[in-house]
Amino acid sequence: MASAPAVHLHLGHEQRTSGSGGTHPHLHPVKQEVQADIPLAGAREVEEAVAKAAAAQDDWRRTPPEARRDILNRLADLLEANRTRLAEMAALDGGTTLMVGERGVDTAVGWTRYYAGWCDKMSGELISTFDTRGELSYTVPEPIGIVGIIITWNGPLISLGMKVAAALAAGNCVICKPAEITPFAPELFAQLCKEAGVPDGVLSILPGNAECGEAIVRHKKIRKISFTGGPITARKILAACAEEIKPSVMELGGKSASLVFPDCDLQAAAERAVFWTVGCLSGQGCALPTRQLVHADVYDDFVARLRAIIGRFKVGDPMDPTVAVGPVINKAAVDRILGMFERAKADGAAKFELGGGRCGGELADGNFIEPTLIVDADPDHEISQVEIFGPAVVVMKFHSEDEAVAIANNSEYGLAAYIQSNDLQRVHRLSERLNAGGVYNNGGFQINPHTPFGGIGISGFGKEGGRAGIDEFLHYKTVTIGVGAPIFPKGA
Repeated sequence: MASAPAVHLHLGHEQRTSGSGGTHPHLHPVKQEVQADIPLAGAREVEEAVAKAAAAQDDWRRTPPEARRDILNRLADLLEANRTRLAEMAALDGGTTLMVGERGVDTAVGWTRYYAGWCDKMSGELISTFDTRGELSYTVPEPIGIVGIIITWNGPLISLGMKVAAALAAGNCVICKPAEITPFAPELFAQLCKEAGVPDGVLSILPGNAECGEAIVRHKKIRKISFTGGPITARKILAACAEEIKPSVMELGGKSASLVFPDCDLQAAAERAVFWTVGCLSGQGCALPTRQLVHADVYDDFVARLRAIIGRFKVGDPMDPTVAVGPVINKAAVDRILGMFERAKADGAAKFELGGGRCGGELADGNFIEPTLIVDADPDHEISQVEIFGPAVVVMKFHSEDEAVAIANNSEYGLAAYIQSNDLQRVHRLSERLNAGGVYNNGGFQINPHTPFGGIGISGFGKEGGRAGIDEFLHYKTVTIGVGAPIFPKGA
């Protein structure tokens, strides 16, 4: 069994075993015993990391793009070589199963390689205006400078791949705060970045407390914030950014709907539904299709398929390669999830076909929630409107496309939507009508590195992925060359 590594504060290449923020006792995700005391950064370490970044910024900006590309490709190689170890760290961090952890490593590798490829391809635009103005203009992509990256606890390695690689490729220095409750994968990531050749000061990774996060957001030399988390914390960050007139990217979760039509492959759609809502991160993901909207003609059939598939998903120790569902992140999450279930039952807002409680037996002392199938859900109830963030899928019935769209769009969130249909015209027609940052059809993957990812509504704004993702870490300077004519014509 993998053991928890020593966690450090990484101020550039300097590693520290203590910080001004104190320590956080990290509990084993299964045994619930303290397995490590995590050092926490505070405002002091942020100040020191920014000073290192400021000293390194000009050299990193002027590093040949081919050299930045090679560093990121070496990082991708190292991530790939440490695939098993990183998956084990994800299991120790928050209970991610080994299968999902390994897929997370593959995702981080893909994003790192993709943005490595952008390093020597960023270019501006030539704007020829030899008309009455007699001017020639062009734009120059420039790094923003020092950026602050704050990631949440679910899938930290994926977030690091999505954010850090793009920021470094664009020539920025990075101060990154991972969640203190999932420090182990970020620890190994920091070590691999140094081994890959990221220069001293260019990247600092500081597990820290709220003081650390606030110091990153408010520091005047940190010119942009990229945040993944929830709307409550986002509002606080946005208020601080407003005071500094500081731009940000906000990826804030969702309550995504999947529209299931009779003409799709029902078995494949059901398997995807269960994996993405119960098996993937035990349902603790931002863009998962947690609301399954099913046409009345196949509703009973689809529910029966979901029930059968969920019954095959083994719950247990995430280090066991046969386990499909691990624990949720902590006891507070258990209490919150069970509270939602109890309110839905008390209100008569849904029927619980499977699960709905805490796992018993040898799992009773851990943070294990039974894989849960919730059917006939009231679209307006909390159970259909608020992220459960646990191994649960909510199923609702519809009779027409218009009704399906109305239910799907009945949400403050707008990160993802899904369509299961072999009718290509329907897919195009409904993709236009669904309020979401991305619409994923018949198994389309949400976070491919070459496609922009991000939401609308309280799911946030800004993009990660594709050209849009690297543009978030650049500003485009306009240079205009005139003909040197006097401001006032002769005789004026």
